[in-house]
Amino acid sequence: MEDNNNKQPQNQIQMNLRPEVAHGVYSNLALISHSHSEFVIDFACALPGLPKPDVCSRIILTPEHAKLLLGALQGNIYKYEYEFGKIMLPNQEPGTIAPFGKGKGQA
Repeated sequence: MEDNNNKQPQNQIQMNLRPEVAHGVYSNLALISHSHSEFVIDFACALPGLPKPDVCSRIILTPEHAKLLLGALQGNIYKYEYEFGKIMLPNQEPGTIAPFGKGKGQA
């Protein structure tokens, strides 16, 4: 009989997290654009008193990976709201993820 206690699930990935990446980058603004072959998500931080936000990270995805990311985010939001309660978005149009609901970024 095979010992399954030491086996990892097939869909589990082990990743290395470098110290310079581990602290993360704060973003309160995301702009999403796409072409036929890729989705581009620019993350930035818009703060009062600064003339324009600087992009702090850019993620480029295939359309298939963008859709997988959408599903993963939806699943995690569902789990979060089940555990902690509904996430309220005051005065924000559905789909808008730019700060204060006034940007061009769309989910």
